[in-house]
Amino acid sequence: MKSSKRRILTAILATVPCAALAQALVTERSISTDAAREAATAAQAQCRKGGHHVTVTVLDRFARTRVMLNDDGSNPHSLEHSLRKAYTALTYRTPSGEYGKRAVANPTGIGALHLERITTAAGGLPIRAGNELVGSIGVSGSPGAPGSPAGSGGDADAACAQAGIDHIAAKLK
Repeated sequence: MKSSKRRILTAILATVPCAALAQALVTERSISTDAAREAATAAQAQCRKGGHHVTVTVLDRFARTRVMLNDDGSNPHSLEHSLRKAYTALTYRTPSGEYGKRAVANPTGIGALHLERITTAAGGLPIRAGNELVGSIGVSGSPGAPGSPAGSGGDADAACAQAGIDHIAAKLK
């Protein structure tokens, strides 16, 4: 009798250390430098088709800059703005333009606008492998529609960012 109780107790205790160790470490997937480069290049190529000179920034899951492509003829502010768009998309796990719409709808409830690197402009998109966030991409520099304010080309920027994600989509599975 004592022998069987001892075996059961030993079996239970053998599983406890494994469970404790599993909770101490976290493994999260992140976009590789090669995939980030491919996405950025594809996004830049899409914007060039429209005659736009942009900057593209790709961040990994941990908000580290993997790639930043600054096209010939792009505006100086597009470096910072593409980073802010990518950072906003990563932080809020939603397109930066969607975050911007929420901020406009509820300006008193969005204290995050005072945080560094947050923007309300469209052009930043999260990059996912299935449902898992693995990075983000931000594009800045497309002009807006005729008659629109300068720097309001967020929809074109977002389309270019989506082209970058679409280019690497098969590798994200």
